Amino acid sequence: MSEFSEQEWAEERQGEGDLNLSGERARWYKETLDTDTRALLAEDAKYFLHQSLSTPCLAVLSRAQGAYFEDTQGRRYLDFHGNNVHQVGFGHPHVIATIEKALRELPFCTRRYTNAWAIRLARKLTELAPGDLTRVLFAPGGAEAISMALQLARLATGRFKTISLWDSFHGATLDAISIGGESFFRRGIGPLLPGTEHVPPPDPIGCPFRCGERCNLACADYVEYVLGKEGDVSAVIGESVRSTGIIPPTEYWQRIRAACDRHGALLILDEIPNGLGRAGSMFSCEQFGVVPDILVLGKGLGGGVFPLAAVLAREKWNVAGQKAIGHFTHEKNPVACAASLAAIEVIEEEGLIERAKRLGAIAHEHFRSLQIRYPIIREIRQMGLLMALVLVQSGPAARSAAEAAEEIMYAALRRGLNFKVSMGNILVLTPPLTIQESELEEALEILTSAFGDVLGAR
Repeated sequence: MSEFSEQEWAEERQGEGDLNLSGERARWYKETLDTDTRALLAEDAKYFLHQSLSTPCLAVLSRAQGAYFEDTQGRRYLDFHGNNVHQVGFGHPHVIATIEKALRELPFCTRRYTNAWAIRLARKLTELAPGDLTRVLFAPGGAEAISMALQLARLATGRFKTISLWDSFHGATLDAISIGGESFFRRGIGPLLPGTEHVPPPDPIGCPFRCGERCNLACADYVEYVLGKEGDVSAVIGESVRSTGIIPPTEYWQRIRAACDRHGALLILDEIPNGLGRAGSMFSCEQFGVVPDILVLGKGLGGGVFPLAAVLAREKWNVAGQKAIGHFTHEKNPVACAASLAAIEVIEEEGLIERAKRLGAIAHEHFRSLQIRYPIIREIRQMGLLMALVLVQSGPAARSAAEAAEEIMYAALRRGLNFKVSMGNILVLTPPLTIQESELEEALEILTSAFGDVLGAR
């Protein structure tokens, strides 16, 4: 689903229960949805608090399997969005079988006790993690894990300030949006957490340092400048790779790692959406040659079934013994931990990391061809099967990039491909790592046809 403004969703109509929609959403609603689906969507809108990006909804789903989901009208969609939870696809047989086993054995583990599933998962993550990330805490979701990471940094350093990046996203809780950098989530909420300093991201498009086509690392040097001026920052936090496909130069995180060490700040890397193989390595930070003080995982950690996140920290930051920074009822949920173990086993045994590299290369060649045909594609951003196309207005008389992105997304939906539009003008495509090559080719053909539908065949 695209990141559209909340103003674009109106209140429910009285009587009929239909929704006042505009633009492409209105067309989708009128031309695509049958009466039964409209009735279900109206009921959804009646009972759920309305919020942008979620309620009201696009359709009603009935099934999800592998790379596809299906709606109640029987339409199948290749899911190149999946909220980034579907590294191993939906309903992987090994994940489901492991969940069923755990569910029969131990459906819940109350706090103050532990269980073998949780211990096995913690051990596995520390074995996989780079460097000396040997301590773990689990949480029900990514935003909660981010909160734990922030608390741990405060306890470890005795400081409370943070430096994070504009345009970043770390979750939708109050502390997460405070360090996050998207105005959509921050605007109109009221006072946010104090001490949350922000710096420009390593994105040449719109860079205030005017670095041109390629990042010149002035943004990394500026992080050290702020660390020195503040003098009492607890942590620098950022996404190793943005879900919009912003891929920093290799030296970016290396410089910030060194700056954190010089100024006594921790480095927290958020890999909630893009860890666990999507970028072509188990952890994205491995491709930058850095080990953070704290690494945060989530989304795909639950095997595409359960909400589960994890904080991995260095041994020397095991300093919260007298506090309760992760006091969650489902902290060591055995069924969720079983799902995670099974998902990691699938990633390893099916060679999904190498598969992400191989299929990513195939997709990249297709994107290059598409870019030649459609100059509106300014940039291809990609690591493995994290893929993004940045659109720009291609001429003074052309439609805006945001309008084109929205129309392309709906054109693809009508043909059976689901993906996300981010920041208004970036098409983000994140398929399951288990996707078959034929399915990938089908999706790329649909995307090409969608460009043709909107911009004309070339």
